[in-house]
Amino acid sequence: MTRTLEWTVGVELVEDGGTTRAEARLSTGTSTLTGHGSARCNPTDTDVPAIGDELAASRAMKDLAGKLMREADREMEAAGAGTVPQHTGPGYGWPEAVS
Repeated sequence: MTRTLEWTVGVELVEDGGTTRAEARLSTGTSTLTGHGSARCNPTDTDVPAIGDELAASRAMKDLAGKLMREADREMEAAGAGTVPQHTGPGYGWPEAVS
């Protein structure tokens, strides 16, 4: 089966009083997931806005990735996937065929 999908991820950053807040939004065309992150500048640090932007954006994308993974785990479990044994790694997998 061949499929082509386009998902869009956008990140919005807002800085206010030494705190940068980020919102990462994934749109699949049929659903939207949102992740959040923030970074705060220590008043004694040199003001380098790009660092706060990078930290806040990466934290928002990490939050978004976690939400996307949890959604995939729920859907795989609902579709009948079994838990993968610890020695092969975390997450779910399709049950092996029994001969």
